[in-house]
Amino acid sequence: MPDLTGGFVALLGLEFGEVSGHKVVIRWRVRPELHQPHGIQHGGVYCAVVETAASVGGSHWLGDKGRVVGVSNQTDFLRAVREGELTAVGTPVHRGRSQQLWQVEITDEAGRLVSRGQVRLQNLPPA
Repeated sequence: MPDLTGGFVALLGLEFGEVSGHKVVIRWRVRPELHQPHGIQHGGVYCAVVETAASVGGSHWLGDKGRVVGVSNQTDFLRAVREGELTAVGTPVHRGRSQQLWQVEITDEAGRLVSRGQVRLQNLPPA
């Protein structure tokens, strides 16, 4: 299974709640170092969290039958956020023999949708 504590995950400050092949929940705090020049959450952070949630969930679902890689990430930015905690919830749309499609919704502390995305994963044989 993927490392959920170091590297890019640690850099972004992501904290994992539920992690399974059916649902992934990630929380993080919006911080100035994650802002774009206008003082709001950088869209690349949303893309990275969407991809992370899908990849972690897809990896858990596939298990020891292989590994997954992202082949497409479509993320929409819906509401500007300057501060606070955000929560991403990823769930599968389709899980097939060769590919998976996951959707991820990101909400703020008030439960408002701030970003949403989907990631298509390719299922690969074990390395």
